[in-house]
Amino acid sequence: MKIFITGIAGFLGANLADYYLKKNYEVSGCDNLIGGTLDNINKNKIRFFKANCENLEEMSKIIRDVDVVVHTAAYPHEGLSSFSPFLICKSNYIGSVSVFTAAIQNKVKRIVFCSSMARYGNINPPFHEGQKVNPVDPYGVSKLAAEETLKILAQTHNIEYNIAVPHNIIGPKQKYDDPFRNVVSIMTNLILQNRQPIIYGNGEQTRNFSDIDDCIYCLDKLITNKSIVSETFNIGPDEDSITINELFKILCNKLKYNGEAEYVKDRPNEVKHAICSSNKARKLLNYKTSVNLSDSIDKVIDFIKSKGPKKFEYNYDIEINNELTPETWKNKKF
Repeated sequence: MKIFITGIAGFLGANLADYYLKKNYEVSGCDNLIGGTLDNINKNKIRFFKANCENLEEMSKIIRDVDVVVHTAAYPHEGLSSFSPFLICKSNYIGSVSVFTAAIQNKVKRIVFCSSMARYGNINPPFHEGQKVNPVDPYGVSKLAAEETLKILAQTHNIEYNIAVPHNIIGPKQKYDDPFRNVVSIMTNLILQNRQPIIYGNGEQTRNFSDIDDCIYCLDKLITNKSIVSETFNIGPDEDSITINELFKILCNKLKYNGEAEYVKDRPNEVKHAICSSNKARKLLNYKTSVNLSDSIDKVIDFIKSKGPKKFEYNYDIEINNELTPETWKNKKF
């Protein structure tokens, strides 16, 4: 099988590429290298293109002679999307539609789109695939809009598709110097620098963190299983739900950190209790969690230690800078 992965130098894309290289698949892909790095991929075995998904002409030229397109590329900055909505929506919606269009032009057999649990928004957890959704920020809206556009295009042009809904994936190769996302990596990077971690609000937000290996297990089914078509799946575990305060305590214990966290004002539009049900994946994908939360956090810590802590990079402009914009971003506190 020939697979094309957008965002192939990013966290999810790079790990997925590694998985398929081990299975001796032909792997190609693109990345604009803003959120990803070439260090994440095996350049000798992957046909790599530096490209921006928003450029349809470019995507039409490079998505050629492949069976499946897996669209993992995104600016996965949910919190930032309320303050840089044009940046995030252009990438996540226009970029997605460009990829879908190029894939259909080149007659791929299947498109697998990586959406986000932000699609659910402010509804009662645990989130089920059949629930009526209520996204509360531009990021969630852009992901949901891309999903709906893919469904229409796939039906119109008779292309197979599946939609994956990951939630808070963690693991090796994740960018840990980005101040806008990835709380486990941000806290670990700060603590390893003996700097004070920052917690938004009261820290009682509830989350599930998904190990990259468990997500790839599910994604593989959506990519390769011929009987699974036109489906949407939450991918990743729904066990080990914890608050951000509890996460901080776990990291303190593992990293032998005795300091306190700094509590700052809530980020606007943050969903307080975001937990996805994995029941559909268990039933139809034979999914079973293989990595518990503690072990998954250990993998993150080991990866960051192996690379060394880094200064945070503010690579994204804030389009709306007012009294609601988090001071952590305004004043570059990370």
